[in-house]
Amino acid sequence: MFDLGENGEPTHNSSEKGGYFDVGPADCGENARRDMVLYLADMGISTESSYHSDEAAQHVLDMSYTNALAMADNIMTSRLVIRTVAKRHGLHATFMPKPKKDSKGSGAHYTFSLSKNGQNIFTDVSDSAGVSKEGYAFMAGMLEHIADMSLVTNPLVNSYKRLVPGFLAPLRVSWSVHNSSPLIRLTSVGGDGGRIVLRNPDGAANPYLVIAACLAAGMDGVRKQLEPPVCMDKMSTEELAERERLPRTLYEAVKRFENDEFLREVLGAHVSNYLISTKDAEWEEYCRQVTHWETERYLGTV
Repeated sequence: MFDLGENGEPTHNSSEKGGYFDVGPADCGENARRDMVLYLADMGISTESSYHSDEAAQHVLDMSYTNALAMADNIMTSRLVIRTVAKRHGLHATFMPKPKKDSKGSGAHYTFSLSKNGQNIFTDVSDSAGVSKEGYAFMAGMLEHIADMSLVTNPLVNSYKRLVPGFLAPLRVSWSVHNSSPLIRLTSVGGDGGRIVLRNPDGAANPYLVIAACLAAGMDGVRKQLEPPVCMDKMSTEELAERERLPRTLYEAVKRFENDEFLREVLGAHVSNYLISTKDAEWEEYCRQVTHWETERYLGTV
């Protein structure tokens, strides 16, 4: 949540200096967050927690779990509520993945579990991570398509400025139980049983498409009884560097999505073709821009 400009326009400036789990007065967004949670509760949308994140002006709302379609609805409604409440507090709320180059970006983590007869079938207390074979197979299905899914999970030019080294964002197709920056983290902590946390999506993504693609890929893994690659906790730095990397640009994401027949079939021809054409055009528009970085670096030296 950034300050507004003199004429009410969005900026990327903030007067606050809060950090992870800070409280007021360092956390100047505390009152705005509280109002967001209350407004959402009035609308039947529950949040499990809200807190200040790592960077100044960066905040987190953890939404309570529900079924797939209801969660996508709740995400879309929440974005509108968050922006509206922020404006009433004289702030601008943005879900831009990487608004400032020297700060950590903002992700939108999706947590998956699968129920059958009221039981979470991702749970196996005998497993070291508390996750069942169905949970591992579901994760393996997601991992098989996740790089090709980047156009859905990370749909902006700016999305790929977040997925860079040094900022705890995921870079490679990998999973972990303990590492701080995997693409997927497995957990069974708490009373909800085994869960799969996907960390690469950002707040610009369409939640309906993200959830649909992830569920289809995961269930494909369950049907095929796929096994995931070796956990990154057991890999050397050299071995991890050889793992498949997520796309580095929107252009690469478009081309990867184009070549994944499974994902295009899941989303349907209309949505898939629209994504490809509009995002290809966005990349072409971006390529025509001359940025401040380029003029600073080259104008006086070339």
